[in-house]
Amino acid sequence: METPQNVGMSDLNAESSSLPVDHLSLQSKKNIVLVSHGRPPWYGPDGERISDAFVIGVAGGSASGKTHVARQIVKSLGFIPAIAILSQDSFYKKHTEEELALAHASLYDFDHPSAIDMPMFATCLEDLKACRQSNIPVYSFSEHQRLDETKYLYGPTVIIAEGIMALHDPALRSLYDLKIFVQCDSDLMLARRIERDVKERGRHVTGILEQYLRYVKPAYDNFVRPTAAFADIIVPGSNNDVAIELICTHVRRQLQERSNAFRRKLAVPHLYNSSLSRPPPPPQDGDLKLEILPPTPQVQGILTLLRSTDTPRQDLIFFFDRLATLLVENAMQFLPYCPHTVTTPVGVKTVGQKLNTKHICGVCIQRSGCVLERGFKRVLNNVPMGSLLIQSNSSDGEPLLLQVKIPVVLRKRTSAEDSWVFLLDAQIGTGAAAFMAIRVLLDHGVKQDHIIFVTYLVARRGGIAVLRRAFPHVHIICAAVDNEMKEGWLEGARGEGNPEGSGRRVWLMEPGMGQVSAMSFL
Repeated sequence: METPQNVGMSDLNAESSSLPVDHLSLQSKKNIVLVSHGRPPWYGPDGERISDAFVIGVAGGSASGKTHVARQIVKSLGFIPAIAILSQDSFYKKHTEEELALAHASLYDFDHPSAIDMPMFATCLEDLKACRQSNIPVYSFSEHQRLDETKYLYGPTVIIAEGIMALHDPALRSLYDLKIFVQCDSDLMLARRIERDVKERGRHVTGILEQYLRYVKPAYDNFVRPTAAFADIIVPGSNNDVAIELICTHVRRQLQERSNAFRRKLAVPHLYNSSLSRPPPPPQDGDLKLEILPPTPQVQGILTLLRSTDTPRQDLIFFFDRLATLLVENAMQFLPYCPHTVTTPVGVKTVGQKLNTKHICGVCIQRSGCVLERGFKRVLNNVPMGSLLIQSNSSDGEPLLLQVKIPVVLRKRTSAEDSWVFLLDAQIGTGAAAFMAIRVLLDHGVKQDHIIFVTYLVARRGGIAVLRRAFPHVHIICAAVDNEMKEGWLEGARGEGNPEGSGRRVWLMEPGMGQVSAMSFL
């Protein structure tokens, strides 16, 4: 049912956006995106998706309490990684001039299924369920028209799709993991509608009743109420605390069954595999299929200064930037080039090379990846930058995706497929953050061989071997390869095996063959 309220998604976009913020607060808008503590892995060691988002469909009559039920589910679920409430009101069709005239005269039936773009609704929901990004249409209720702009959305673990026709379309029903119908007495729905429209929307009772009798009530009898037969659960429109609790218990159990944790085995498999009595021999650089910066005297000198505990802070910053510049310059070899003829100032034609790409952008894995950003910008100026905030869970060390701020060009699949992305991070130790970052880019449609991972340091015995098996076409360039990793704790948080809270688990690099001294990026 169309309302004059201008609804929109809780958008934290700015120029680039994503998984929203780190707090849980309900809003008056129908489309809401909420995040609590971050999104855990949704893929397996082979890099393929192994769990979809959990989708709940909530249908019912106008003013039956659908939005209230959706919000109560969110409140009761509590500490869930990421939740999106998606309203079908955003998917009203784009209207013709004749339809607009009827709409402004209150003679257009917005309660009929034909008023909603069901295929677009199903497509957006299918993308979100499959952990891909989607662009939700924006509908202006004051103009009775769908706008050209869209709202970018990515990353919810739980999606609640609510609307009077949420269970009407078979394509939509096939996407739901749980189907709910909110059943409410017709007199109570009418009373709620009158109170709402008079208080919140400044309407007159006469107009409310006329619209209700002409469009709302017939649509409920003919199209909405019959869909209750498809519901898994019938929830009363009032006094429904028990039903909400039962629903949330089921959702929590489903999410627990879909959880995936393999970070330890990714990091040091011999510690968690009883069949391996001792660590396997370290793989050689060629086996890792890495592009290592040529060990020139200049590079060796920079690495020596960076590994030394006596190097002043200002020198560390200067040489970090210098090494980052060298890494990005070498990484440029992975970009496509094509022949290009130019005319010199003396009139001589010379055949050279030029970049043959539509889009280039950079994405740094915060926070350590930011140290490469300045060197990256020295090589590629005026290139859009984005970031991924990935941190380890203090209890088990599993990576959590807390925030996604990507360049605009990656938000749409059509442009993302033609984009080349430089992924920046200080190190690849366990490979957990790198794994998640690459998976995020693939979810957006970036081709695997269009991802160039630039990093200072790689642990030979860490997760790099598993990472290369999962994503063999990703280009990885580093300055050095160290032989071992050691697990330790930093002060600040409790964790598994550290109940007293003396610190959090981190991985430290041990020097590899031919290196100068130990080097750790924390």
